[in-house]
Amino acid sequence: MSGGTWSNEMRVFRSLAEIPAGFGPTVAAVGNFDGVHRGHREILDAVISEARAAGAKAVAVTFDPHPEQFLRPDKAPRLITPAAERLRLLAETGIDAVLLLKFDAALANLGPREFVEQILVGALETRSVHEGQNFRFGRGAAAGVRELAAMGAERSFTVRVHGAVCVRGLEVSSSAIRALVAAGDVRRARWMLGRPFTVLSTQARGRGIGTRLLVPTVNLAAYDGLLPAFGVYVTRLKIGPQAFQAVTNVGDRPTFGEASFAVESHILNFEPVEMDEETPIELEFLMRLRGEIQWPSPEALKVQIFKDVARAKRYFQRVK
Repeated sequence: MSGGTWSNEMRVFRSLAEIPAGFGPTVAAVGNFDGVHRGHREILDAVISEARAAGAKAVAVTFDPHPEQFLRPDKAPRLITPAAERLRLLAETGIDAVLLLKFDAALANLGPREFVEQILVGALETRSVHEGQNFRFGRGAAAGVRELAAMGAERSFTVRVHGAVCVRGLEVSSSAIRALVAAGDVRRARWMLGRPFTVLSTQARGRGIGTRLLVPTVNLAAYDGLLPAFGVYVTRLKIGPQAFQAVTNVGDRPTFGEASFAVESHILNFEPVEMDEETPIELEFLMRLRGEIQWPSPEALKVQIFKDVARAKRYFQRVK
């Protein structure tokens, strides 16, 4: 279809030029939406509700790469969700369309008023904008929700500011989730995300596995997104339509001599599965068992692995 693509009935525009004439009016939210967590979903639910009541389109405006990756690549955060997964999660919210803008020098240099005039008013015919209270936009993040509301009053759109969402006393944000995952606290990260923290990848190349997985161990390919702290985790490994219970080690495997980083999963309820080096893998981190330890011998490590497996099996029995 011209003028954008469809994803689970959600339309995806990758430039302003792809938005067809007369697409609006719209109700919109602008943000990075990394993780599409519970805070994001509260805002998007409000966007969708207002759009349905007004006969408008519900739209999320987001960016690829993440602005920090373009502006400060040496300090940019590792992302909870790569762009393709972010789009899939946004589609699950029921939103009508996503405007996925390439974040480059031209976009970074747009002033706040130019951003509003070109994107919200000109391209999307926005009637209402929903944002979190810490939202910033425009060149140098010069403007916030107060300035956005003032421009809205001039250009006939309203601005609704949403307070932070709290889960079990924790304020939900992408940066908080990243910090929890980086510390290995996948349980609290799950509370904020509303689902397990998940890594999407493929298996490591060069293992000569062929088209079937015949051993109960899977190593993930190199991954540049967010990973949990070094340690051992109870996980769920999804290969195509099949889901397996697993124990996963994230780290350098120091017991075996020279450090060699890997994300290695041992499948508990293993059965052979069709799989090659291109097969998508989803690895859900459910619970942290322990940190990574350099054991005095491979035999000592084997004893600990049996304990890890026993704890993981008890976990899966409890959550059945």
